[in-house]
Amino acid sequence: MKFIPSIKPLLLCLLIASLSAALAAQTNYLGFDRNLYPGDAAMKELRHTFAYTGYWLGNPPGERVNSWKGKRTMLAKEGWGFLLLFNGRDYAQLKGRPNPGARDGQAAVRSSAAEGFRRGSILFLDQEQGGRMLPEQKKYVIAWAEAVRRGGYRPGIYCSGIEVKEPDGTTITTARDLHDSLGDKLVFWIANDACPPAPGCAYPKQLPAPEVSGAPFAEVWQFAQSPRRKEFTASCATTYNKDGNCYVPGVNPKLGLHLDLNVSRVPDPSQTR
Repeated sequence: MKFIPSIKPLLLCLLIASLSAALAAQTNYLGFDRNLYPGDAAMKELRHTFAYTGYWLGNPPGERVNSWKGKRTMLAKEGWGFLLLFNGRDYAQLKGRPNPGARDGQAAVRSSAAEGFRRGSILFLDQEQGGRMLPEQKKYVIAWAEAVRRGGYRPGIYCSGIEVKEPDGTTITTARDLHDSLGDKLVFWIANDACPPAPGCAYPKQLPAPEVSGAPFAEVWQFAQSPRRKEFTASCATTYNKDGNCYVPGVNPKLGLHLDLNVSRVPDPSQTR
């Protein structure tokens, strides 16, 4: 039995070394999203920089058509991961009207299946309005999520992680409000381009983890938007192009390929593979 004390320190050292190696090997992955499809040739070029791309399942905000439709097979063959996104309703579209959440959730499921995305993939509902969710908005998100879950997919939410003042002087974020209400029923893609914590339109070798966004439950963090929002990005304005947009280094801005930047712990945040 005399050899046991010498084995325990050895096992402890091995365990610490293993954990240290695992932490050192932890990698974050860079992705982008934009409303309009960049084009097949551009996507081949962008693949050198990005691991995944946003992919709209319906018409993006303000658009009458979805230019991403039918591109999944080609992009998957090129090794792209995906952030599957469905445009949600704003408060003006919900106030005083029947809740369309279930109908929109079913539409997102149909589109995902038609595009060939496997069941179990995460579909993110795009909620652009910040601050505390009003009752109609929250009911809409819940109904949408339930419909997506019934359809065999996992519901997620794209929402703001920027603090907004309440009437009583406290602050709230859309992300925290929804997380407090729904907890782990949603996967969270957080939008927070405020500098700090956002680095601006930057491509650091060591990417910040999603929880640096200020939301410890974030799976994805959108840290730069095009065009930049001046009220949030004054301290990192020089990282953006003179026109206020974010571009990929080495790609001519005249091509118009401005985009939003995201970071995730996995190269396929919607888990489509």
